[in-house]
Amino acid sequence: MNNAFGQFSDETLASFHEAYAERMDKSKMECNKPKRLNDGSGKSHVVKACYPGAPEGGKLIKFGQKGASTAGAPKEGESDRMKAKRKSFKSRHGRNIAKGKSSAAFWSDRVKW
Repeated sequence: MNNAFGQFSDETLASFHEAYAERMDKSKMECNKPKRLNDGSGKSHVVKACYPGAPEGGKLIKFGQKGASTAGAPKEGESDRMKAKRKSFKSRHGRNIAKGKSSAAFWSDRVKW
């Protein structure tokens, strides 16, 4: 148990890393289907973006701040604060959202806002 995570055996850590690598294998992911991400990157989602001009096999894009409270989809009777939050995000990232599937802002807008 001489590893950074002292409470786990080396075999347990090895099997975890193997399972994680298999889950994040880009070749096995579906195109344009966002998934929750659970790693130390600080990002909340990942997607294999497939679009004309993308690298062969698609482009892996991590997006969204983990733990951030986003406005989510527009809801009937939502507060003015949430409306302002959504409007602020879209105006701040509008140029990058317009780039389409090749940008993290596009996916964040689609999934989280």
